[in-house]
Order: sequence, then structure tokens, then C-alpha cells
Amino acid sequence: MRRVTPDRPWPLHGVAASRVIEQGAAGSLPAHTLMQRAGHAVARLALAIAPHAKNVWVACGPGNNGGDGFEAAMHLRQWGKDVTVTLAGDEARAPADAKASLQRARAAGVRFASDVPASFDLAIDAMLGIGSARPLEGRMREWAGAMRGVPVLAVDVPSGLSADTGTGESVFATHTLSLLTLKPGLFTAHGRDACGETWFDDLGVEGGEPTGWLSGPPALSQRAHASHKGTWGDVAVIGGAPGMAGAALLAASGALHGGAGRVYVGLLGDTLPVDPAQPELMIRDWSTLDLAAMAVACGCGGGDAIRAALPKVISRARALVLDADALNAIAADPQLQSQLEARGRRGRRTVVTPHPLEAARLLSRSTQDVQADRVAAAQALAQRFGCVVVLKGSGTVVAAPSQLPRINPTGNAKLATAGTGDVLAGLVAARLASNDDALEAAAGAVFDHGLAADRWRAGRPLTASALARKL
Repeated sequence: MRRVTPDRPWPLHGVAASRVIEQGAAGSLPAHTLMQRAGHAVARLALAIAPHAKNVWVACGPGNNGGDGFEAAMHLRQWGKDVTVTLAGDEARAPADAKASLQRARAAGVRFASDVPASFDLAIDAMLGIGSARPLEGRMREWAGAMRGVPVLAVDVPSGLSADTGTGESVFATHTLSLLTLKPGLFTAHGRDACGETWFDDLGVEGGEPTGWLSGPPALSQRAHASHKGTWGDVAVIGGAPGMAGAALLAASGALHGGAGRVYVGLLGDTLPVDPAQPELMIRDWSTLDLAAMAVACGCGGGDAIRAALPKVISRARALVLDADALNAIAADPQLQSQLEARGRRGRRTVVTPHPLEAARLLSRSTQDVQADRVAAAQALAQRFGCVVVLKGSGTVVAAPSQLPRINPTGNAKLATAGTGDVLAGLVAARLASNDDALEAAAGAVFDHGLAADRWRAGRPLTASALARKL
């Protein structure tokens, strides 16, 4: 059993892939083995997270998730805990494995009750697992509310949460133990809020081919002594329409602190001779820049003025990051969409960095549709435009054509402030300037952007300019 931490990549398996692994293991092991291993793992983690808990409530559902709960309850009772189990559903209709664990729990002296116990120090959520698509309702909904305010250990997934998409009204756990495989829904959309601290136990079963990855840190690159500013590439930031120069300057700051050798800023509004706070930045008329030799971040604070620049930028940029107003302009213009698709067919390195509303516009869908399956939405965009997609949000998704999607494990709500997305666009451009692999450049930039927020001082607000410096 291991806590899931962002120090390494982790393979992810959706529900269908997890079922295949489960069925293969069940066919090669003695009957009831997987449930016994799962229940024992849940009980061990329960002791670890609440070692002094005397009264434990285990809320069980009618399926195999409930069976894992019965098994855990048996162990906790044998280890001296006062355990109360509540069961939602008809035990006569429970699967065979769950019935066997139910009898084992009763034989161990576990108390069964119809109502929530009057007091408890730890709750174990074993109501609904990965096979349930139904929302919490009735007694389960009431029990989910009763779990607030104490440590809650969810078995496999918090009940009500989609293991594939991270959507659904669910239990809010302080800890989640994912069994057999790690599921993508634990790490994106509402998953990170619902799961709390995530743990993983493979139950002694070797996993199959993953359907995605939880990103790990990018590879460290040691800069050779015999290098110079040209070695690390040039970045051009094009944006900053009248009244919005700050967005372009923040993107440029992200590129500067992200390691670009030189950073140029082409403002679409009034140009500045120099940015006094960042004199390293070179302010230029964007039309004079040699885009074919640069990684370009385009759209930050671009307003309507960005539309006129996009045909040249899309056709000429050596590597390209499209953000914010550039994406809105493309979504509204079929000709620009065709041009971006053609760039993808030519294999030109391109990264688009939409938030959910911008992704919805590009896909001609609603924001709700995008958020209902963030991984699928990112993959759809990647396939259409032949580019790397960074779908921002809780559990940012990074997708590329014909590649397994990645979910980013870093970042927090401190990033929910103006300008942090501009900093990310500049950081991605800096990585593209010195990395031929657009997927690795984007995934690494997203990881480090979130990590900088995770390392920010507790209780202090994080501004975009401070974030760039933290990089």
C-alpha cells in the first residue's frame, strides 16, 4: 500500500480496464481472495489514519464495495474496535463474495444497525464503488451528510463519484484507498476535492496496460557550462491589446523565469520602451519578429486585435502556444480553424491551453459537456487540431493525438486568480523553445506551474507575478 504522491508518474485505468484486470485476477485466484485482501487493506489504512478511534462506523452498500466494508469491519472488530455496520439494500440480493464477507463480519461480533450510530470517530464509506452510475439518494445521501466532520475513508472511490470522469455528487472523504488500479476520476474535476489524500493498493495483482497517466515531475536538465542564451531558445509573446498589456507581460515573465534564453514581447496596443520591473524583456513591434526561429505564446490579453495577427502566427511560428483570446478568435472563425488543422497535419509543434469555457467554444459544446468528461474533451480537441491540449482546471488534463492522456497532480485553488494562466502560457513556450517534444514540454510546464503554487506560503494569497518569480 502506498500514498499517491507527485514524485513519480502513476498508471491510471478506467472502469472498463479495471474490470478486465479484476476478472483476470478473480479467475486465477481462490474464491473470495480479492475481497479478503481489499477488506484487510481498508482496515489497515483505517488504523493508520485514525489509530485512536474507538468507535468506527462502516456504511455499506448492496454490492461488492459493501463486501469490502464487511471484511474491513470484521478485522477492526477483531483488533479491538467498537464497529457498527449499516447496510443500504437487501442483503439477500448481494453478490456471493459480499454475502460471504457479511457472514464473516457477523461471526466476528460486528454490530449491525439500521441507523447511523450516535457517535463515531471514523467513518468508512463502502456504499457505492466503480460499477455504480447512480447518484446518492435516500439513506445513502443521508449517510453521506452524516459523515461530515470526522475522518472518512472511502473504499475505492467516494460513493457517488464517477471513477472515470470525477463527476457526480459524492461523499467527501478525507482519505481514499483505490484498490487494484488507480482511477482517473480521482484526480480531475471534483475528484481531488472528494477524495482527500489518495492511497493505492494493487492487492498483489499485476496491472494491465494503462489508459492514462498521473503525471510525475519533468526530467531535470543540467545546463552545460559551454552553453549560451541562444542554446535555450527565443520566446516571443504576442498579445496585450490596449488596456491588457499586463497579460502579455505576465506571460513573458513566465517564459523568462521558465528558462528561455531570450524573451521578446510584441504588444498589440501602445508599446513600452522597457518594462522597468523586468528590463530583461525586449519590447518589439511583433510584425518585425522572426517567428520562424521562435517559440511563440499568442493570445494573452490579445482582445479583438489578436485576430489580425493569427494567420501569420499560425503559419510561421516554429513552435506555438495558443491561449485566451487567440482561442476565442479561432473558435469564432472557421478559416482560422482550418489553418490550425493544417498546421497540425504538417507536424508543427503546437500547444493550446484552454480553460473549460474556451474548450467548449472550440468544440461547439457547452461548458457542462466539457466538464462532464474532461479527459474525453481534451482528447477530442487534440485529435481535431493535431496538437497538444492543456485543459486547465482541477486536475489539468494534457492530451496529444494518439497518446495516452495525462492528468496533472499538482496545483491548488491559489491559482484561481487573474494572470496565472498567462504565466503558464509563457512557461509552456519556454519549454517548447528548448524541447522538441511538445507533449513533454507541456506536461512538465503544467507540473512545475502547479508545484510552485503548492510550495507557496500557507495562508498567503498568490499573485500571478509572484507565481512567475516562484518558478
